[in-house]
Amino acid sequence: MRILLTNDDGIHAEGLKVVEEIARQLSDEVWVVAPETDQSGLSHSLTLSSPLRLRQEGERRFALRGTPTDCVIMAVKHVMPEPPDLVLSGVNAGQNIGDDVSYSGTVAGAIEGMMLGIRSIALSQAYRPNSGRDVVWATALQHGALIVQRLLSVDAPAGTLFNVNFPAVEPDAVEGIEVTRQGKLDYALGVEERLDGRGFPYFWLKFGRQAGGELDGSDIGALNAHRISVTPLHLDLTHHALREQMRDLFR
Repeated sequence: MRILLTNDDGIHAEGLKVVEEIARQLSDEVWVVAPETDQSGLSHSLTLSSPLRLRQEGERRFALRGTPTDCVIMAVKHVMPEPPDLVLSGVNAGQNIGDDVSYSGTVAGAIEGMMLGIRSIALSQAYRPNSGRDVVWATALQHGALIVQRLLSVDAPAGTLFNVNFPAVEPDAVEGIEVTRQGKLDYALGVEERLDGRGFPYFWLKFGRQAGGELDGSDIGALNAHRISVTPLHLDLTHHALREQMRDLFR
């Protein structure tokens, strides 16, 4: 099996080392094409107005000045002699659950792999609660290969990918694996204005979020219960029930 790895935290991220260890438990042919710098929150964006710069960092290992989406395209269309059998995106520092999925560059890497017809899985490790950015990498490392192996056995329809989130507990404290739906987060968005050293204003986006709606069966609920969340995703954003309801509206 030929595996392509990417992420949104950058070529030197700790989570990329973790997903490399996971991948090498599954295959001897592992390729890495990852962003040169942190691309968190860029979702499924493409670089269209500036050139992509590619740098080789080692055998089958490349850094790209671009987004996770750019990385997957570059890997499949230019770097690799043959397309991969599997794309693993991550392991992200911090969970990608609920509405955060729409912002996630990690999930976007898997989306691009899926759009290119390749089995794709996004992997994220939750932060410890109230710890700043402390990540329990050992949990993703211990459980990751088993999760990927089981997902490879799924007869998934075309146009789907998997979003896997590991809870913020030690590996032996994981309470199982749950197949979940995408949950709902309530956001409190804001803009913070500051002044630079010359007195000119600049701005930071700031937001808080908390779980909203029913948690049972959701990715949020699974992590809260110390379970690994596995969510099948697809890109069809059509609200099919409303479409049927509107069928006669413009006749």
